[in-house]
Amino acid sequence: MIPAAMPVFEGDLSASGLRFAIVASRFNDDIVSKLLEGAVECLERHGAKEGDIAVYRVPGAFEIPSMVARIAALGGVDGIVTIGALIKGETPHFEFISTQVTQHISRVSIDSGIPATLGVITCNTLEQARDRCRKGNNKGWEAALAAIEMVNLFRLAAGEKPQAEPARPE
Repeated sequence: MIPAAMPVFEGDLSASGLRFAIVASRFNDDIVSKLLEGAVECLERHGAKEGDIAVYRVPGAFEIPSMVARIAALGGVDGIVTIGALIKGETPHFEFISTQVTQHISRVSIDSGIPATLGVITCNTLEQARDRCRKGNNKGWEAALAAIEMVNLFRLAAGEKPQAEPARPE
């Protein structure tokens, strides 16, 4: 049990006044587009304005980390959401790409101090990918929600106060 006197910090779910970049691959676009829609809907539902969200489309998942690094280096955003879909095939290509993408997105986030969340799904089958982009189980939505919370938590850790009352999810 956590003692009552011990401070516990959690980021709230208000995206009001925050700026986000979404980096989404075009490969497997039938899946990625649904994940992207979920991410944008989540950010807007939690208070982000359309003008505070920028979407960057890259060819495939492998290109996501370099775009994330570029955006982080340029600044101007509070959080970055990554969106992609890797579906396992018959070669080891899937393992190489998924490992590199995950490690480098994490590295850029840590090195830059800008939260970057992982909405790049890794699935064994197309059916699994479809399940992860449907309403009520949209991993793009979940990655965006995590980005909102992490941006606000980073601000709390830096001693900043929340900008607005937390949005209440429906």
